[in-house]
Amino acid sequence: MMNNINHFKSSEALTDMLSQNIAKNLQDSIDKTTRASLIVSGGSTPKPLLEKLRKIAIEWEKVTIGLCDERWVDSSHVDSNEKLIREHLLQDKANKASFVGMYIEGMQAKDARLTCKENIEAFLMPFTVIILGMGIDGHTASLFPNNPRLAEGLDLENGSLCISMQPNDALHTRMSLTRKAILSAQNIYLHFEGENKLSVYKAALKSDDMLRMPIGSILHQDIKDVEVYYT
Repeated sequence: MMNNINHFKSSEALTDMLSQNIAKNLQDSIDKTTRASLIVSGGSTPKPLLEKLRKIAIEWEKVTIGLCDERWVDSSHVDSNEKLIREHLLQDKANKASFVGMYIEGMQAKDARLTCKENIEAFLMPFTVIILGMGIDGHTASLFPNNPRLAEGLDLENGSLCISMQPNDALHTRMSLTRKAILSAQNIYLHFEGENKLSVYKAALKSDDMLRMPIGSILHQDIKDVEVYYT
């Protein structure tokens, strides 16, 4: 499949176009099936996009929002992706949307995979839209390079949909969608900004080593097109 490149001269132009396209994807799904789901990433890059998207008038009460990955911390923790989504997306018009998180209080991440899978299947699938980010090390979601569990997370025969990951050099255990879960989305967007990230993207296009650059496992596949948005 293709990586469709969308290059913008400013972050504002990117967020305007991408937010409108995502909103259209969601509303189209609602019109056809009465529901839609939006899977989002954490971090600082998507904040302006989420804040733009939440002001667009669609039938948000028919949208369920989930996460690409989560740090295994309470939702009130400063590092929680759920906290970020509640503060930057589930506001304004989007406050009518439902949210299904990954973190389960009282369980360790390694023991929560089945519950995570069941929640994803019950409330979020099929994914209408997924918005991926990309780390300077080539990770996406919490599929980290050269991680002992990465091969399992990238395995398209892995039916669990989510996997617990212990980063090699970052804080907090994570829960992440698997590659199979990501590629099940009807619309896949990769959003990054800056020259450093562009260099990572170009390197991933040239590399066939998915264990070294996990984002390549999304870019090098023949299942779904990927819409790439960058400044």
